[in-house]
Amino acid sequence: MEGDGVTYLDYQATTPLAPEAFEAMVPWLRDHHANPHSPHREGRRAKAAVEVARDQVLAALTPGADGRLFFTSGATEAANWAIAGTFERLGTSRPKVVTIATEHSCVLDTVGALTARGAEVVVLPVGPDGLVDRGAALAAIDDRTALVAAMLVNNEIGVVQPIAWLGALARSVGAAMLCDAVQGWGRVALPVAACDLIAVSAHKVYGPKGIGALWVRAGTEPAAILHGGGQEGGLRSGTLSPALCAGFGAAAASLDQDDSSHIETLWTAAREILSDPDWVLNGDAEARWHGNLNVRMDGLDVARLMSECRDIAFSAGSACASGSGRTSHVLRAIGLSDAQARNAVRIGFGRYTTKEELVDAVQQIDRAARGQR
Repeated sequence: MEGDGVTYLDYQATTPLAPEAFEAMVPWLRDHHANPHSPHREGRRAKAAVEVARDQVLAALTPGADGRLFFTSGATEAANWAIAGTFERLGTSRPKVVTIATEHSCVLDTVGALTARGAEVVVLPVGPDGLVDRGAALAAIDDRTALVAAMLVNNEIGVVQPIAWLGALARSVGAAMLCDAVQGWGRVALPVAACDLIAVSAHKVYGPKGIGALWVRAGTEPAAILHGGGQEGGLRSGTLSPALCAGFGAAAASLDQDDSSHIETLWTAAREILSDPDWVLNGDAEARWHGNLNVRMDGLDVARLMSECRDIAFSAGSACASGSGRTSHVLRAIGLSDAQARNAVRIGFGRYTTKEELVDAVQQIDRAARGQR
């Protein structure tokens, strides 16, 4: 629930800050100000807080796996580093980078930038269900491949990609596997055993904005792309914020309180209102995270709908593309026309959404949409 009478249904753009995360941050914002990389007592105290947070994130993300967690400024930096750093390490002998057409722009733009450095980029198509074309993947991923990059749960349509299968395919030819787990961590099973690098973001798991992490399996460390003091294991430079780290750690530790049955209840209630044939679901109905409802109605003016439902925070697409004037590349990739893509809305819910507020909000959206006819 958002303040000022607004119902918040945009969990894919960002999640509310967990009370536990807020409380963990306060002392490091109010009472302590030492640099965690300083050698004096206060610096060591700050460093200890950072390391506690690192352990909390590791315990929630990759329990028991042999790897290291590096804090970053967010998932965008983590993905950039994983892709560019891995290509820097392997690109001379393995010039190919493989990804999927529905990936986040932080992946697609990064692999695109690598073409100037000699990368052979293959962007795999998806079917109308949003799932990767397995035949195309089998043809593309070979012993010339340095990296395969794929998103666990799509941020726009909620579809769950077969990361375990892709990771096994990558490993069979000696390529590294990067999983963008930003939208999937804490929501669906994360096949850590199939991954060499995992990018995550705090503010998608009820933590603060401005911090994320890259988990790296031992032996697959990407080359550094940020140079300076080498504060994160000599591979990532920059002063860490103990407050952000503490908030991230507490948020990660709180993930075990989430109840998947709550999401299923919300999904069922929303789908009963926004149902076929008037509302068409975008993406596969089964292989998806049910906290993401992306639907379209023919002829819908989404800008008008959002104006008429201004007390409900939902999305006309991914937050990253808002205001660009471009239709969603994800919706185009699953075969929608520009007109159909412009008829789509995304409703996201999670831990703090109540059934009552969701039903009321979705009924308002449905009435306003039908009122345009």
